[in-house]
Amino acid sequence: MRVSALSGPSRRLRPVRAAVVALMAASACLGGAPLAAAGTERSPGKPRPLAASMSDVIPAPVSVRPDAGVTFTLRPSARIHTRGGQAATAVATYLTGLLRPSTGYALPVQAAPRGAPAPGISLLLDAAEPAVGDQGYRLDVTGAAVVLRARTGTGLFNGVQTLRQLLPARAESATVQPGPWTVPGGRIVDHPRFAYRGAMLDVARHFHPVETVKRYIDRIALYKINHLHLHLSDDQGWRIVVDGWPRLATYGGSTQVGGGPGGHYTKAQYQDIVAHAARRHVTIVPEIDMPGHTNAALASYAELNCDGVAPPLYTGTAVGFSSLCATKEITYRFVAEVLDELAALTPGPYLHIGGDEASATPHDQYAAFMNRVQPMVTAEGKAVMGWHQIGAADVAHSPGRVVQYWGLTASDPLVTSAVSRGAKVVMSPANKAYLDMKYNPQTRLGLDWAGLIEVRTAYDWDPGTYLAGVPAASVLGVEAPMWTETIVTEDDIEYMAFPRLPAIAELGWSPRSTHDWEAFRLRLAAQAPRWTAMGIGFYRSPQIPWPAPAGSVAARP
Repeated sequence: MRVSALSGPSRRLRPVRAAVVALMAASACLGGAPLAAAGTERSPGKPRPLAASMSDVIPAPVSVRPDAGVTFTLRPSARIHTRGGQAATAVATYLTGLLRPSTGYALPVQAAPRGAPAPGISLLLDAAEPAVGDQGYRLDVTGAAVVLRARTGTGLFNGVQTLRQLLPARAESATVQPGPWTVPGGRIVDHPRFAYRGAMLDVARHFHPVETVKRYIDRIALYKINHLHLHLSDDQGWRIVVDGWPRLATYGGSTQVGGGPGGHYTKAQYQDIVAHAARRHVTIVPEIDMPGHTNAALASYAELNCDGVAPPLYTGTAVGFSSLCATKEITYRFVAEVLDELAALTPGPYLHIGGDEASATPHDQYAAFMNRVQPMVTAEGKAVMGWHQIGAADVAHSPGRVVQYWGLTASDPLVTSAVSRGAKVVMSPANKAYLDMKYNPQTRLGLDWAGLIEVRTAYDWDPGTYLAGVPAASVLGVEAPMWTETIVTEDDIEYMAFPRLPAIAELGWSPRSTHDWEAFRLRLAAQAPRWTAMGIGFYRSPQIPWPAPAGSVAARP
Protein backbone atom coordinates (compact mmCIF):
# COMPACT_ATOMS: atom_id res chain seq x y z
CA MET A 1 0.00 0.00 0.00
CA ARG A 2 2.40 2.70 1.13
CA VAL A 3 5.27 3.41 3.47
CA SER A 4 5.19 6.21 6.02
CA ALA A 5 7.51 9.13 5.68
CA LEU A 6 8.92 7.92 8.99
CA SER A 7 9.66 4.41 7.78
CA GLY A 8 13.37 4.93 7.34
CA PRO A 9 15.82 5.48 4.50
CA SER A 10 15.99 1.83 3.49
CA ARG A 11 12.51 2.10 2.00
CA ARG A 12 12.94 5.36 0.15
CA LEU A 13 13.81 5.82 -3.47
CA ARG A 14 16.35 8.24 -4.79
CA PRO A 15 14.34 11.32 -5.82
CA VAL A 16 13.28 11.41 -9.43
CA ARG A 17 14.47 14.54 -11.19
CA ALA A 18 11.69 16.50 -12.76
CA ALA A 19 12.66 17.10 -16.35
CA VAL A 20 11.62 20.40 -17.87
CA VAL A 21 10.78 19.66 -21.48
CA ALA A 22 11.03 22.41 -24.13
CA LEU A 23 7.86 23.23 -26.05
CA MET A 24 7.72 21.23 -29.28
CA ALA A 25 5.28 20.85 -32.12
CA ALA A 26 4.30 17.21 -32.19
CA SER A 27 1.95 14.96 -34.07
CA ALA A 28 0.90 11.35 -33.72
CA CYS A 29 -1.35 9.02 -35.61
CA LEU A 30 -4.51 8.15 -33.71
CA GLY A 31 -6.95 5.76 -35.34
CA GLY A 32 -5.78 6.82 -38.79
CA ALA A 33 -6.10 10.54 -38.05
CA PRO A 34 -3.25 12.94 -37.30
CA LEU A 35 -3.18 14.10 -33.70
CA ALA A 36 -2.98 17.87 -33.81
CA ALA A 37 -1.26 19.92 -31.16
CA ALA A 38 -4.04 20.06 -28.65
CA GLY A 39 -5.58 23.48 -28.29
CA THR A 40 -2.52 25.29 -29.64
CA GLU A 41 -1.04 26.61 -32.84
CA ARG A 42 2.09 24.89 -34.10
CA SER A 43 4.48 27.77 -33.80
CA PRO A 44 7.70 28.36 -31.87
CA GLY A 45 6.04 31.06 -29.78
CA LYS A 46 3.71 30.81 -26.82
CA PRO A 47 0.82 28.37 -27.40
CA ARG A 48 -2.36 30.18 -28.34
CA PRO A 49 -5.66 28.56 -27.34
CA LEU A 50 -7.84 27.56 -30.26
CA ALA A 51 -11.25 25.92 -30.55
CA ALA A 52 -11.58 22.38 -29.24
CA SER A 53 -10.35 19.63 -31.52
CA MET A 54 -11.33 15.97 -31.70
CA SER A 55 -7.66 15.30 -31.04
CA ASP A 56 -7.72 17.14 -27.70
CA VAL A 57 -9.55 14.38 -25.83
CA ILE A 58 -8.12 12.72 -22.70
CA PRO A 59 -8.01 9.73 -22.51
CA ALA A 60 -7.00 9.36 -26.15
CA PRO A 61 -9.78 7.54 -28.06
CA VAL A 62 -9.26 4.36 -30.08
CA SER A 63 -10.21 6.01 -33.38
CA VAL A 64 -10.56 9.69 -34.26
CA ARG A 65 -11.63 10.79 -37.73
CA PRO A 66 -12.15 14.57 -37.89
CA ASP A 67 -14.34 16.03 -40.63
CA ALA A 68 -12.49 19.20 -41.57
CA GLY A 69 -14.69 22.25 -41.97
CA VAL A 70 -17.71 20.71 -40.26
CA THR A 71 -18.94 22.21 -36.98
CA PHE A 72 -22.06 21.59 -34.96
CA THR A 73 -23.48 24.54 -33.03
CA LEU A 74 -25.79 24.01 -30.08
CA ARG A 75 -28.73 26.41 -30.41
CA PRO A 76 -31.04 27.82 -27.71
CA SER A 77 -33.87 25.71 -29.16
CA ALA A 78 -31.87 22.46 -29.08
CA ARG A 79 -33.31 19.31 -27.59
CA ILE A 80 -31.68 16.16 -26.26
CA HIS A 81 -33.20 13.06 -27.80
CA THR A 82 -32.95 9.62 -26.21
CA ARG A 83 -33.64 6.03 -27.16
CA GLY A 84 -33.09 3.13 -24.81
CA GLY A 85 -35.34 3.70 -21.85
CA GLN A 86 -34.34 4.88 -18.41
CA ALA A 87 -30.63 4.23 -18.90
CA ALA A 88 -30.44 6.69 -21.80
CA THR A 89 -32.76 9.17 -20.11
CA ALA A 90 -30.59 9.19 -16.97
CA VAL A 91 -27.49 10.08 -18.99
CA ALA A 92 -29.43 12.79 -20.85
CA THR A 93 -30.56 14.26 -17.53
CA TYR A 94 -26.95 14.29 -16.35
CA LEU A 95 -25.91 16.07 -19.55
CA THR A 96 -28.59 18.74 -19.21
CA GLY A 97 -27.46 19.30 -15.62
CA LEU A 98 -23.98 20.05 -16.94
CA LEU A 99 -24.99 22.32 -19.83
CA ARG A 100 -27.96 24.30 -18.57
CA PRO A 101 -25.99 26.44 -16.05
CA SER A 102 -23.39 27.59 -18.59
CA THR A 103 -25.51 27.90 -21.74
CA GLY A 104 -28.73 29.09 -20.15
CA TYR A 105 -30.59 26.83 -22.61
CA ALA A 106 -33.61 24.74 -21.56
CA LEU A 107 -32.41 21.61 -23.40
CA PRO A 108 -35.57 19.54 -22.91
CA VAL A 109 -35.18 15.75 -23.02
CA GLN A 110 -37.54 13.82 -25.28
CA ALA A 111 -37.79 10.51 -27.10
CA ALA A 112 -35.78 10.27 -30.30
CA PRO A 113 -37.78 9.93 -33.52
CA ARG A 114 -37.18 6.94 -35.76
CA GLY A 115 -35.18 7.42 -38.90
CA ALA A 116 -32.50 10.05 -39.41
CA PRO A 117 -31.10 11.68 -36.25
CA ALA A 118 -33.05 14.72 -35.17
CA PRO A 119 -31.33 18.11 -34.94
CA GLY A 120 -29.63 18.63 -31.59
CA ILE A 121 -28.04 15.93 -29.46
CA SER A 122 -29.13 12.28 -29.56
CA LEU A 123 -28.18 9.61 -27.00
CA LEU A 124 -29.11 6.24 -28.45
CA LEU A 125 -28.84 2.76 -26.99
CA ASP A 126 -28.85 1.07 -30.38
CA ALA A 127 -26.81 0.58 -33.52
CA ALA A 128 -23.41 0.73 -31.80
CA GLU A 129 -20.94 -1.75 -33.23
CA PRO A 130 -20.16 -4.75 -30.99
CA ALA A 131 -16.51 -3.72 -30.76
CA VAL A 132 -17.34 -0.87 -28.35
CA GLY A 133 -18.38 -3.40 -25.71
CA ASP A 134 -20.09 -2.51 -22.45
CA GLN A 135 -18.13 0.70 -21.79
CA GLY A 136 -17.49 2.13 -25.25
CA TYR A 137 -19.39 4.38 -27.63
CA ARG A 138 -19.50 5.90 -31.08
CA LEU A 139 -19.79 9.67 -31.45
CA ASP A 140 -20.80 11.26 -34.78
CA VAL A 141 -20.83 15.02 -35.19
CA THR A 142 -22.31 16.65 -38.31
CA GLY A 143 -23.37 20.20 -38.96
CA ALA A 144 -26.92 19.32 -37.91
CA ALA A 145 -26.56 16.86 -35.05
CA VAL A 146 -24.45 15.19 -32.39
CA VAL A 147 -25.26 11.48 -32.15
CA LEU A 148 -23.91 9.23 -29.40
CA ARG A 149 -24.50 5.50 -29.74
CA ALA A 150 -23.63 2.84 -27.19
CA ARG A 151 -24.70 -0.60 -26.04
CA THR A 152 -25.16 0.40 -22.38
CA GLY A 153 -25.86 3.44 -20.26
CA THR A 154 -22.22 3.33 -19.14
CA GLY A 155 -21.10 3.60 -22.75
CA LEU A 156 -23.36 6.62 -23.29
CA PHE A 157 -22.01 8.21 -20.12
CA ASN A 158 -18.42 7.73 -21.28
CA GLY A 159 -19.31 9.26 -24.62
CA VAL A 160 -20.77 12.29 -22.83
CA GLN A 161 -17.39 12.80 -21.11
CA THR A 162 -15.80 13.01 -24.55
CA LEU A 163 -18.52 15.39 -25.77
CA ARG A 164 -17.83 17.64 -22.77
CA GLN A 165 -14.21 17.99 -23.86
CA LEU A 166 -15.27 18.89 -27.41
CA LEU A 167 -17.36 21.81 -26.21
CA PRO A 168 -15.69 25.10 -25.26
CA ALA A 169 -14.13 24.99 -21.80
CA ARG A 170 -16.58 27.60 -20.51
CA ALA A 171 -19.31 24.93 -20.83
CA GLU A 172 -18.08 23.75 -17.41
CA SER A 173 -18.98 27.06 -15.79
CA ALA A 174 -21.63 27.24 -13.07
CA THR A 175 -22.99 30.52 -14.46
CA VAL A 176 -24.31 31.57 -17.87
CA GLN A 177 -21.54 32.25 -20.36
CA PRO A 178 -21.56 33.66 -23.90
CA GLY A 179 -21.69 31.28 -26.85
CA PRO A 180 -21.28 30.04 -29.44
CA TRP A 181 -21.39 26.40 -28.26
CA THR A 182 -19.61 24.55 -31.01
CA VAL A 183 -18.45 20.94 -31.43
CA PRO A 184 -15.94 19.94 -34.13
CA GLY A 185 -17.24 17.53 -36.77
CA GLY A 186 -16.14 13.96 -37.28
CA ARG A 187 -16.40 10.50 -35.77
CA ILE A 188 -14.91 8.91 -32.65
CA VAL A 189 -15.16 5.19 -31.96
CA ASP A 190 -13.87 4.34 -28.52
CA HIS A 191 -13.63 1.69 -25.83
CA PRO A 192 -11.27 1.03 -22.90
CA ARG A 193 -8.09 -1.03 -22.82
CA PHE A 194 -8.67 -2.11 -19.20
CA ALA A 195 -12.00 -2.69 -17.46
CA TYR A 196 -10.90 -1.19 -14.11
CA ARG A 197 -9.75 2.41 -13.94
CA GLY A 198 -9.62 3.67 -10.40
CA ALA A 199 -8.78 6.44 -8.00
CA MET A 200 -8.37 5.95 -4.27
CA LEU A 201 -9.06 8.46 -1.53
CA ASP A 202 -7.78 7.87 1.99
CA VAL A 203 -10.40 9.30 4.34
CA ALA A 204 -8.83 7.64 7.39
CA ARG A 205 -5.65 9.71 7.88
CA HIS A 206 -7.61 12.92 7.34
CA PHE A 207 -11.38 12.73 7.21
CA HIS A 208 -13.04 14.25 4.13
CA PRO A 209 -16.76 15.07 4.23
CA VAL A 210 -19.44 13.70 1.93
CA GLU A 211 -19.58 16.71 -0.39
CA THR A 212 -15.82 16.62 -0.93
CA VAL A 213 -15.97 12.94 -1.88
CA LYS A 214 -18.88 13.58 -4.24
CA ARG A 215 -17.07 16.40 -5.99
CA TYR A 216 -14.00 14.20 -6.38
CA ILE A 217 -16.24 11.61 -8.04
CA ASP A 218 -17.47 14.31 -10.42
CA ARG A 219 -13.88 15.25 -11.28
CA ILE A 220 -12.63 11.72 -11.91
CA ALA A 221 -15.66 10.81 -14.04
CA LEU A 222 -14.60 13.39 -16.65
CA TYR A 223 -11.60 11.18 -17.43
CA LYS A 224 -13.58 7.92 -17.51
CA ILE A 225 -12.36 6.71 -14.11
CA ASN A 226 -14.95 4.11 -13.10
CA HIS A 227 -13.95 3.04 -9.57
CA LEU A 228 -13.41 5.02 -6.39
CA HIS A 229 -11.61 3.06 -3.68
CA LEU A 230 -12.36 4.51 -0.24
CA HIS A 231 -9.80 3.70 2.46
CA LEU A 232 -12.26 3.72 5.36
CA SER A 233 -10.10 2.58 8.26
CA ASP A 234 -6.55 2.87 9.49
CA ASP A 235 -4.55 3.49 12.65
CA GLN A 236 -5.68 7.13 12.76
CA GLY A 237 -9.40 6.74 12.23
CA TRP A 238 -12.43 4.53 11.53
CA ARG A 239 -14.82 6.28 9.16
CA ILE A 240 -17.96 4.16 8.74
CA VAL A 241 -20.72 3.30 11.22
CA VAL A 242 -21.00 -0.38 12.12
CA ASP A 243 -24.16 -0.94 14.16
CA GLY A 244 -22.83 -3.99 15.95
CA TRP A 245 -19.64 -2.17 16.98
CA PRO A 246 -20.69 1.46 17.50
CA ARG A 247 -17.50 2.70 19.21
CA LEU A 248 -15.58 2.15 15.96
CA ALA A 249 -17.09 5.35 14.56
CA THR A 250 -17.85 7.36 17.68
CA TYR A 251 -14.50 6.77 19.39
CA GLY A 252 -12.21 5.31 16.72
CA GLY A 253 -13.34 8.01 14.30
CA SER A 254 -12.89 10.89 16.70
CA THR A 255 -9.43 11.99 15.59
CA GLN A 256 -7.02 12.06 12.65
CA VAL A 257 -3.38 12.79 11.78
CA GLY A 258 -2.23 15.73 13.84
CA GLY A 259 -5.06 15.39 16.34
CA GLY A 260 -7.95 17.06 14.52
CA PRO A 261 -11.59 16.18 15.15
CA GLY A 262 -11.77 13.37 12.60
CA GLY A 263 -15.26 12.29 11.66
CA HIS A 264 -17.19 9.38 10.18
CA TYR A 265 -19.94 8.59 7.69
CA THR A 266 -23.33 7.44 8.85
CA LYS A 267 -24.79 4.59 6.85
CA ALA A 268 -27.09 7.05 5.10
CA GLN A 269 -24.15 9.27 4.18
CA TYR A 270 -22.17 6.33 2.82
CA GLN A 271 -25.19 5.25 0.78
CA ASP A 272 -25.47 8.81 -0.53
CA ILE A 273 -21.87 8.58 -1.76
CA VAL A 274 -22.56 5.18 -3.34
CA ALA A 275 -25.68 6.48 -5.09
CA HIS A 276 -23.95 9.62 -6.34
CA ALA A 277 -21.11 7.49 -7.69
CA ALA A 278 -23.57 5.16 -9.44
CA ARG A 279 -25.14 8.12 -11.23
CA ARG A 280 -21.63 8.86 -12.53
CA HIS A 281 -21.12 5.18 -13.44
CA VAL A 282 -18.45 4.92 -10.75
CA THR A 283 -18.28 1.86 -8.49
CA ILE A 284 -17.35 2.37 -4.85
CA VAL A 285 -14.72 -0.07 -3.53
CA PRO A 286 -14.70 0.12 0.30
CA GLU A 287 -11.58 -0.90 2.20
CA ILE A 288 -11.30 -2.07 5.79
CA ASP A 289 -7.56 -2.57 6.23
CA MET A 290 -6.57 -5.62 8.30
CA PRO A 291 -4.97 -7.25 10.23
CA GLY A 292 -2.56 -4.29 10.43
CA HIS A 293 -3.41 -0.59 10.23
CA THR A 294 -6.03 -1.24 12.91
CA ASN A 295 -5.15 0.96 15.88
CA ALA A 296 -8.45 2.87 15.68
CA ALA A 297 -10.35 -0.42 16.06
CA LEU A 298 -8.01 -1.69 18.78
CA ALA A 299 -8.45 1.55 20.74
CA SER A 300 -12.22 1.24 20.44
CA TYR A 301 -12.51 -2.36 21.67
CA ALA A 302 -9.99 -3.77 24.12
CA GLU A 303 -11.05 -7.37 23.41
CA LEU A 304 -9.59 -7.15 19.88
CA ASN A 305 -6.11 -6.92 21.43
CA CYS A 306 -4.27 -10.10 22.39
CA ASP A 307 -3.54 -8.69 25.86
CA GLY A 308 -7.05 -7.29 26.29
CA VAL A 309 -5.72 -3.76 26.78
CA ALA A 310 -6.88 -0.98 24.45
CA PRO A 311 -4.09 1.29 23.18
CA PRO A 312 -4.62 5.06 23.03
CA LEU A 313 -5.91 6.73 19.90
CA TYR A 314 -3.15 7.48 17.41
CA THR A 315 -2.48 10.67 15.43
CA GLY A 316 0.97 10.01 13.99
CA THR A 317 2.04 8.66 10.59
CA ALA A 318 4.34 5.69 11.30
CA VAL A 319 3.04 2.29 10.15
CA GLY A 320 3.39 -1.41 10.89
CA PHE A 321 2.88 -1.40 14.67
CA SER A 322 -0.75 -2.52 15.05
CA SER A 323 -2.50 -5.86 14.58
CA LEU A 324 -5.82 -7.49 15.28
CA CYS A 325 -5.33 -10.53 17.48
CA ALA A 326 -5.31 -13.32 14.90
CA THR A 327 -5.59 -16.08 17.55
CA LYS A 328 -8.82 -14.89 19.23
CA GLU A 329 -12.22 -16.01 18.01
CA ILE A 330 -13.77 -12.64 18.79
CA THR A 331 -11.56 -11.16 16.07
CA TYR A 332 -13.28 -13.27 13.44
CA ARG A 333 -16.74 -12.44 14.78
CA PHE A 334 -15.75 -8.77 14.57
CA VAL A 335 -14.48 -9.08 11.00
CA ALA A 336 -17.51 -11.08 9.85
CA GLU A 337 -19.97 -8.57 11.29
CA VAL A 338 -18.10 -5.57 9.87
CA LEU A 339 -17.93 -7.14 6.40
CA ASP A 340 -21.58 -8.17 6.56
CA GLU A 341 -22.76 -4.63 7.31
CA LEU A 342 -20.43 -3.09 4.73
CA ALA A 343 -21.46 -5.56 2.03
CA ALA A 344 -25.11 -4.73 2.64
CA LEU A 345 -24.36 -1.06 1.93
CA THR A 346 -22.17 -1.69 -1.13
CA PRO A 347 -23.69 -2.87 -4.43
CA GLY A 348 -20.29 -3.09 -6.16
CA PRO A 349 -18.51 -6.44 -6.62
CA TYR A 350 -15.46 -5.84 -4.36
CA LEU A 351 -14.63 -5.65 -0.68
CA HIS A 352 -11.03 -4.55 -0.13
CA ILE A 353 -9.48 -6.15 2.96
CA GLY A 354 -6.11 -4.38 2.90
CA GLY A 355 -3.49 -6.84 4.10
CA ASP A 356 -0.38 -4.69 3.73
CA GLU A 357 2.35 -3.69 6.18
CA ALA A 358 1.19 -6.21 8.77
CA SER A 359 4.66 -6.53 10.30
CA ALA A 360 3.20 -6.75 13.82
CA THR A 361 1.40 -9.98 12.81
CA PRO A 362 3.61 -13.13 12.69
CA HIS A 363 3.46 -14.49 9.15
CA ASP A 364 1.89 -17.81 10.08
CA GLN A 365 -0.87 -15.92 11.89
CA TYR A 366 -1.21 -13.52 8.94
CA ALA A 367 -1.79 -16.43 6.54
CA ALA A 368 -4.25 -18.09 8.93
CA PHE A 369 -6.12 -14.78 9.33
CA MET A 370 -6.40 -14.18 5.59
CA ASN A 371 -7.46 -17.76 4.96
CA ARG A 372 -10.38 -17.31 7.37
CA VAL A 373 -11.34 -13.82 6.21
CA GLN A 374 -11.41 -14.38 2.44
CA PRO A 375 -14.32 -16.87 2.64
CA MET A 376 -16.23 -14.28 4.66
CA VAL A 377 -15.98 -11.92 1.69
CA THR A 378 -17.06 -14.48 -0.88
CA ALA A 379 -19.93 -15.57 1.38
CA GLU A 380 -21.24 -12.02 1.04
CA GLY A 381 -21.29 -12.45 -2.75
CA LYS A 382 -18.25 -10.19 -3.18
CA ALA A 383 -14.80 -10.70 -4.65
CA VAL A 384 -11.75 -10.23 -2.47
CA MET A 385 -9.52 -7.27 -3.21
CA GLY A 386 -6.36 -6.58 -1.25
CA TRP A 387 -2.88 -5.13 -1.42
CA HIS A 388 -0.40 -7.44 -3.10
CA GLN A 389 0.83 -8.94 0.18
CA ILE A 390 -2.28 -11.17 0.14
CA GLY A 391 -0.68 -12.95 -2.83
CA ALA A 392 1.65 -14.89 -0.51
CA ALA A 393 1.88 -18.57 -1.42
CA ASP A 394 0.36 -19.74 1.87
CA VAL A 395 -2.65 -17.42 1.53
CA ALA A 396 -5.39 -19.34 -0.26
CA HIS A 397 -6.77 -18.10 -3.56
CA SER A 398 -10.43 -17.08 -3.59
CA PRO A 399 -12.61 -16.89 -6.73
CA GLY A 400 -12.31 -13.55 -8.53
CA ARG A 401 -9.52 -12.32 -6.26
CA VAL A 402 -7.79 -9.05 -7.17
CA VAL A 403 -4.38 -8.05 -5.83
CA GLN A 404 -3.38 -4.41 -5.94
CA TYR A 405 0.32 -3.84 -6.58
CA TRP A 406 1.87 -0.85 -4.81
CA GLY A 407 5.54 -1.83 -4.89
CA LEU A 408 8.57 -0.03 -6.27
CA THR A 409 10.11 -2.75 -8.43
CA ALA A 410 9.36 -4.21 -11.87
CA SER A 411 8.90 -7.73 -10.52
CA ASP A 412 7.29 -9.16 -7.40
CA PRO A 413 7.01 -12.82 -6.38
CA LEU A 414 3.82 -12.25 -4.38
CA VAL A 415 2.05 -10.90 -7.45
CA THR A 416 3.32 -13.63 -9.77
CA SER A 417 2.25 -16.21 -7.17
CA ALA A 418 -1.25 -14.76 -7.07
CA VAL A 419 -1.49 -14.52 -10.86
CA SER A 420 -0.37 -18.13 -11.25
CA ARG A 421 -3.43 -19.11 -9.20
CA GLY A 422 -5.84 -17.01 -11.24
CA ALA A 423 -5.80 -13.61 -9.57
CA LYS A 424 -6.12 -10.38 -11.52
CA VAL A 425 -3.93 -7.35 -10.79
CA VAL A 426 -4.70 -3.67 -10.37
CA MET A 427 -1.52 -1.70 -10.99
CA SER A 428 -0.69 1.10 -8.52
CA PRO A 429 3.11 1.22 -8.38
CA ALA A 430 3.89 3.80 -5.72
CA ASN A 431 6.69 5.44 -7.71
CA LYS A 432 4.36 6.00 -10.67
CA ALA A 433 0.74 6.19 -9.51
CA TYR A 434 0.69 7.58 -5.96
CA LEU A 435 -0.90 11.03 -6.11
CA ASP A 436 0.34 11.94 -2.63
CA MET A 437 3.99 11.95 -3.69
CA LYS A 438 5.55 15.37 -4.17
CA TYR A 439 6.01 16.70 -7.68
CA ASN A 440 9.41 18.15 -6.79
CA PRO A 441 11.37 18.88 -3.59
CA GLN A 442 9.59 22.22 -3.16
CA THR A 443 6.02 20.84 -3.30
CA ARG A 444 4.31 22.07 -0.15
CA LEU A 445 2.23 18.89 0.23
CA GLY A 446 2.92 15.22 0.03
CA LEU A 447 5.64 12.72 0.85
CA ASP A 448 8.67 11.53 -1.10
CA TRP A 449 9.50 8.01 0.14
CA ALA A 450 8.54 6.55 -3.27
CA GLY A 451 10.29 9.33 -5.17
CA LEU A 452 9.21 12.54 -6.81
CA ILE A 453 6.45 12.07 -9.38
CA GLU A 454 6.23 14.69 -12.08
CA VAL A 455 3.63 14.33 -14.83
CA ARG A 456 5.90 12.48 -17.23
CA THR A 457 6.81 9.95 -14.54
CA ALA A 458 3.10 9.33 -13.92
CA TYR A 459 2.48 8.90 -17.66
CA ASP A 460 5.50 7.06 -19.05
CA TRP A 461 4.87 3.44 -18.08
CA ASP A 462 2.74 0.63 -19.42
CA PRO A 463 0.46 -1.23 -16.97
CA GLY A 464 0.28 -4.18 -19.36
CA THR A 465 4.01 -4.86 -19.34
CA TYR A 466 5.16 -3.22 -16.10
CA LEU A 467 5.60 -6.33 -13.94
CA ALA A 468 7.67 -9.27 -15.13
CA GLY A 469 5.64 -12.46 -15.11
CA VAL A 470 2.32 -10.62 -15.24
CA PRO A 471 0.85 -10.66 -18.76
CA ALA A 472 -1.50 -7.93 -19.92
CA ALA A 473 -4.38 -10.43 -19.82
CA SER A 474 -3.92 -10.67 -16.03
CA VAL A 475 -4.07 -6.90 -15.53
CA LEU A 476 -7.55 -5.80 -14.56
CA GLY A 477 -6.55 -2.15 -14.67
CA VAL A 478 -4.88 0.77 -12.91
CA GLU A 479 -5.57 2.88 -9.85
CA ALA A 480 -4.17 6.20 -8.63
CA PRO A 481 -4.17 6.24 -4.80
CA MET A 482 -4.09 9.40 -2.74
CA TRP A 483 -2.99 8.90 0.86
CA THR A 484 -3.79 11.82 3.10
CA GLU A 485 -1.10 12.15 5.75
CA THR A 486 -0.60 15.72 4.43
CA ILE A 487 -3.84 16.15 2.47
CA VAL A 488 -6.27 18.12 4.64
CA THR A 489 -8.60 20.07 2.34
CA GLU A 490 -10.42 19.67 -0.96
CA ASP A 491 -7.99 22.17 -2.47
CA ASP A 492 -5.15 19.86 -1.42
CA ILE A 493 -6.83 16.92 -3.15
CA GLU A 494 -7.25 18.83 -6.41
CA TYR A 495 -3.71 20.20 -6.41
CA MET A 496 -2.18 16.75 -6.00
CA ALA A 497 -4.57 14.99 -8.43
CA PHE A 498 -4.35 17.43 -11.31
CA PRO A 499 -2.62 17.05 -13.70
CA ARG A 500 -1.42 13.54 -12.77
CA LEU A 501 -4.80 11.82 -12.48
CA PRO A 502 -5.64 12.32 -16.20
CA ALA A 503 -2.26 10.74 -17.02
CA ILE A 504 -3.12 7.58 -15.07
CA ALA A 505 -6.64 7.61 -16.54
CA GLU A 506 -5.21 7.56 -20.05
CA LEU A 507 -3.01 4.57 -19.21
CA GLY A 508 -6.13 2.69 -18.14
CA TRP A 509 -8.37 3.62 -21.06
CA SER A 510 -6.35 4.27 -24.20
CA PRO A 511 -4.75 1.76 -26.57
CA ARG A 512 -1.03 1.25 -26.03
CA SER A 513 -0.46 2.44 -29.61
CA THR A 514 -1.64 5.96 -28.70
CA HIS A 515 0.85 6.37 -25.85
CA ASP A 516 3.05 9.34 -26.78
CA TRP A 517 4.38 11.82 -24.24
CA GLU A 518 4.84 14.74 -26.62
CA ALA A 519 1.28 14.45 -27.90
CA PHE A 520 -0.11 13.91 -24.41
CA ARG A 521 1.54 16.98 -22.90
CA LEU A 522 -0.10 19.15 -25.54
CA ARG A 523 -3.50 17.57 -25.00
CA LEU A 524 -3.04 18.01 -21.26
CA ALA A 525 -2.25 21.70 -21.74
CA ALA A 526 -5.60 22.08 -23.50
CA GLN A 527 -7.38 20.91 -20.33
CA ALA A 528 -6.23 23.92 -18.30
CA PRO A 529 -9.05 26.31 -19.30
CA ARG A 530 -11.56 23.57 -18.49
CA TRP A 531 -10.09 23.07 -15.01
CA THR A 532 -10.14 26.82 -14.46
CA ALA A 533 -13.83 26.95 -15.42
CA MET A 534 -14.48 24.07 -13.00
CA GLY A 535 -12.68 25.89 -10.20
CA ILE A 536 -9.86 23.33 -9.93
CA GLY A 537 -6.62 24.74 -8.57
CA PHE A 538 -3.99 22.57 -10.29
CA TYR A 539 -0.21 22.23 -10.33
CA ARG A 540 1.35 24.05 -13.28
CA SER A 541 4.00 21.50 -14.13
CA PRO A 542 6.91 23.04 -16.07
CA GLN A 543 6.76 19.95 -18.28
CA ILE A 544 3.46 21.13 -19.82
CA PRO A 545 3.06 24.15 -22.18
CA TRP A 546 0.09 25.61 -20.33
CA PRO A 547 -1.86 28.49 -21.83
CA ALA A 548 -1.82 31.63 -19.71
CA PRO A 549 -4.23 31.44 -16.75
CA ALA A 550 -7.59 33.04 -17.38
CA GLY A 551 -10.72 33.51 -15.33
CA SER A 552 -11.32 33.93 -11.66
CA VAL A 553 -9.50 30.82 -10.41
CA ALA A 554 -5.78 30.92 -11.11
CA ALA A 555 -3.75 27.72 -11.02
CA ARG A 556 -1.24 27.65 -8.22
CA PRO A 557 2.46 27.52 -9.16
